Amino acid sequence: MNDLTELARAGRLADVRSGLEELGVRGVVDELRRCDAVTRAVAFRSLSKGFALEVFEDLEPAVQRELLDGLREEATAELVAGLDPDDRAVLLDELPAKVATRLLSGLSPQEREMTTVLLGWPVDSVGRRMTPEVVAVPVTLTVGQALQHVTERAEEAETIYTLPVVDAGRTVVGVVSLRRLLVSDAATPLTEVMSEPIVVEAGTDQEEAAVKVRDHGLVAIPVVDAEQRLLGLFTVDDAMRVLVREESEDLARTGASEPLQRPYLTTSILGLVRSRIAWLLVLLVAAALTVTVLGYFEATLEQVVVLALFVPLLIGTGGNAGAQAATTVVRAMALGDVRFADLPRVVGREVVTGASLGATLALVGFVPATVIAGPQIAAVLTLTMVVVCTLATAAGSLTPMLARRLGVDPAVVSAPFITTFVDTTGLIVYFLIAGAVLGL
Repeated sequence: MNDLTELARAGRLADVRSGLEELGVRGVVDELRRCDAVTRAVAFRSLSKGFALEVFEDLEPAVQRELLDGLREEATAELVAGLDPDDRAVLLDELPAKVATRLLSGLSPQEREMTTVLLGWPVDSVGRRMTPEVVAVPVTLTVGQALQHVTERAEEAETIYTLPVVDAGRTVVGVVSLRRLLVSDAATPLTEVMSEPIVVEAGTDQEEAAVKVRDHGLVAIPVVDAEQRLLGLFTVDDAMRVLVREESEDLARTGASEPLQRPYLTTSILGLVRSRIAWLLVLLVAAALTVTVLGYFEATLEQVVVLALFVPLLIGTGGNAGAQAATTVVRAMALGDVRFADLPRVVGREVVTGASLGATLALVGFVPATVIAGPQIAAVLTLTMVVVCTLATAAGSLTPMLARRLGVDPAVVSAPFITTFVDTTGLIVYFLIAGAVLGL
């Protein structure tokens, strides 16, 4: 809808509503994410109640917060009350404390209690993302009794496709799918159709729990406390949202920027500046170290000025090689392919890879470098290329694994550290090799 803004500002709400509802929930979400705050509020108010709630649930928390600011108080309370408890907890995190408290107090006692329980878990834990609205099936039932039990309570649950099986103390002893119940004989004991439970403790990091859901191909995973008592379910749709957000954050930080908390077109210029300035300051310090190294070898440069021509090429190639290694290792860590115990193997593989890459680049570049600067300078460049690529890939593999071990997000430290390390050590290696080969 290219004319959404014009229609909204003209007050043609009927046209806005009909146009948006033709797009479906996903289409409307995409349109609202691109609008300014005023147009978004006007367009959202034009939607029917049920459709508006579906759209609201799919918006980012930051956009939800901004949208609530443009709605009447009673409409805001109604929207918040209509959310699932886990989605409501995420939204309340985004709101000022006074507003969150007011909205909580307006909920029914049952909804308020469920939301408060979720808010009691750490922000990045799976306990914050689980749904407490779950149907648990007693282990003593037969298949037929279990189906009756589910039917009577289905309206209370967010999902019934994965059913935890619990004992008298609510300890999870198994899991059964609704499909398995439907195709099994009604007289069969539940113990014969349930499978071994795959569970996750509520304090577990949400990304780790999401990876578990993905790797096991689960529709939902039971969330338990330290005694394995059922607390809720972590569903696949929430798991995918977590993985998408974490991947976006890693991608942004790998590129030396903080992730945006809202769609790009609705992020202010000041917000874009804030997301990048800290990293640029860090990289500025790295550049200052590079200048210091160049100053230290100023005498060498004065004797062989042509060496300065190849400085950007060497540190740029080294930085790229280090970034490639870091990205590969961070991705492997995210997929669970490598652990800290694999550190020697990973670094060893990357050292060999770096040396091979450096040697390949050296062979390719030796003849052009000889034509441009002579055989001695070409020898300096090719030797340096091998060493720099080896050091860069070693640093690119070592840094993220050590960061994870220290409890730091690998993507946060990889980019600035590798840039600093490669720029500084690469120049030192370059001038030391030049001194040895050229006799300076």
